[in-house]
Amino acid sequence: MAQTAGVKPMAIAGRVALERERCLGMTDAERAWRKQWLKDQVLAANEPVHVEEYWKERINPIRRFYRKPLDVLFDKLTPMLGASRAADYRVITGKLGLIAVGVMAIHYYFKYHGNDWTKKGGWRVTRSKPMVLPGQPGFPYKSERSKDSDYADRGYSKSSLFDGK
Repeated sequence: MAQTAGVKPMAIAGRVALERERCLGMTDAERAWRKQWLKDQVLAANEPVHVEEYWKERINPIRRFYRKPLDVLFDKLTPMLGASRAADYRVITGKLGLIAVGVMAIHYYFKYHGNDWTKKGGWRVTRSKPMVLPGQPGFPYKSERSKDSDYADRGYSKSSLFDGK
């Protein structure tokens, strides 16, 4: 969601935000307003203030639960790395962890739940024949399947039920 929740943000700097507008001339009221506005832009030494209760209300419990391990780890590393670098490393570690879990899940699926003769569902992975042109070794291409029963086998010939007749 956008930071303004779909409402166009209002420019609080007013007409004098642009240098060109200020050069055209400012009234005393505009000068006083701009001076106060510039003074308001300076943050105090303790800002931004981290209010724990605010973040607990803002972030849902499930998200806090799965973020907790990396938060604890990088809270301990922050004094050594610095706040900015620790935050960057935390994001990178989280993303790489999610990528690794995704790769392992895909590997597991194709290793144990692929499409073979015992199942009706699952993704079937097939290989197309390689392109072999005249003059290249292996031309004309001979299939590794020796007889018609080898086609659409889906791994049945490798099972213990296959008698090979």
